Amino acid sequence: GAGEEVAVLLSGGVDSSVALRLLHDAGVRTRAFYLRIWLEDEDSHVARGECPWEEDWGYCSAVCEQAGVPLERVSLQTEYSRLVVDYMIAEARAGRTPNPDMMCNSRIKFGAFMDSVGHQFSCVASGHYARSALQGEEGYQHSDGGSDSRLWPAMTVAAGGGGGGSRARGVAPSPPARRGGKVLAATSSSSRAPDAEFRQSPQPQALLYCSEDEHKDQTYFLSQLSQSQLRQAVFPLGGMPKPHVRQLADRLRLPNRARKDSQGICFLGQLDYDQFLRGHLEESQGEVREFETGQLIGTHRGLWHHTVGQRRGVGPILHPRQVSRGPWYVVRKDTAANQLIVSREYQSTDKARNNFYADSINWIAGAPPAARGTAGTPLELRVKVR
Repeated sequence: GAGEEVAVLLSGGVDSSVALRLLHDAGVRTRAFYLRIWLEDEDSHVARGECPWEEDWGYCSAVCEQAGVPLERVSLQTEYSRLVVDYMIAEARAGRTPNPDMMCNSRIKFGAFMDSVGHQFSCVASGHYARSALQGEEGYQHSDGGSDSRLWPAMTVAAGGGGGGSRARGVAPSPPARRGGKVLAATSSSSRAPDAEFRQSPQPQALLYCSEDEHKDQTYFLSQLSQSQLRQAVFPLGGMPKPHVRQLADRLRLPNRARKDSQGICFLGQLDYDQFLRGHLEESQGEVREFETGQLIGTHRGLWHHTVGQRRGVGPILHPRQVSRGPWYVVRKDTAANQLIVSREYQSTDKARNNFYADSINWIAGAPPAARGTAGTPLELRVKVR
C-alpha cells in the first residue's frame, strides 16, 4: 500500500529527477507527485520568460515514463495563494522583504501536500541540497554532519552500486541493522537492489544539517520546517556535490538532463516581483534621504520596492544630479515616516552593525537550546544572514 512507498516531489528539474532515480534504482518503491501551483488568474501574466506548468509537467512525465514510476498531479493553487502569496503581500506591506521560497517549503511542499497526501507514505523526498538525520538511528553520525540511515540504499547507488551502470561519487553508509520500528520492503527487480529497505522509526528527533555542497546548500530555505515535517522528509542529494548530480543525470540519460536550473520564485518562475506587488499594493510615494546629511535626494514609489543593503533600483528614484554621486545603497526603511534612507558608504565605520532583531524564530527541535552557564548568559549561535 501507499504506506510502504516514498512520495517524491518532482518539479521537472534535474535535481528532483535525480533524487527520484536514486531512490527508484535502489529498489525503493516510489511514486512521484507534481504540485500544480502556477497561478491561473490575473497574476499569471507577470511571469517573465518560460515557466508554464505544462512544460514542467511534460518533463516530469518523460522522467517517470523512462523509469517506470507512477506520476500524479496535485493541484494546490488555492493553498499556495492563501499561504504563500498572501504572506508575500503582507510582508511587503509591512516594509519587510518576504521569502516566499522558505514559506513554500514549510507551508506547501511539506505542509499542505504532506497534510493531504504525503502523510499516507513512509517518507516525502525532494531534490533539496540538505541532509537530515534521525537522532539515535543506526548510521547517525553527529560529529560529521549526520547521516540519514534511511537513505543508505540510494547513496549506495550514487556511489556506483546500481542505476544502470551510472556512477557518481556520493555517500555510502553501511546498511542499518533491523532493530524495532517498521521496516519497509522494497519491490525487487533484476535492475534494482533486491534487499534495499527504508526504515521508519517511532518518533526519533529529526535534525537538519548542511549539504555536502556548501555552494548549493538549501538548509536556509528549509529552516521553517517543524519536527513532524522534517521527521518525514528525506533529501537524497544531501551528500552529493552539484556537478556530480549533473553527471549522474547525463549517465542516466534523463530527458531533462540539459535543462537549466530554475532561478525564479517557487512555482511562480521568473516573476516580475515589482509588477506583481503593484497589482496588490497601492503605490505610496515618500522621501528618499541621504543617511549622512538628511538631505532630500529623491522620491520613492513604495518602500516595498527596496531591501536594506540593496543598490538595485535606487538610481532611478533619485534626483538626476544625485545619481552620478553613487552607487547608492539602502541602509534603512522608516515605515512610520515612509522614508527610504540611502548612503554611498554602506560599509563605513559609522554604519557598523553589531546587533539585529529577529522574531518568529522556528526552533526545529521544538524549543531553543538551553543557555550555557547561569541564567541570563547569552546563547552563542551560528547565524546565516541573508
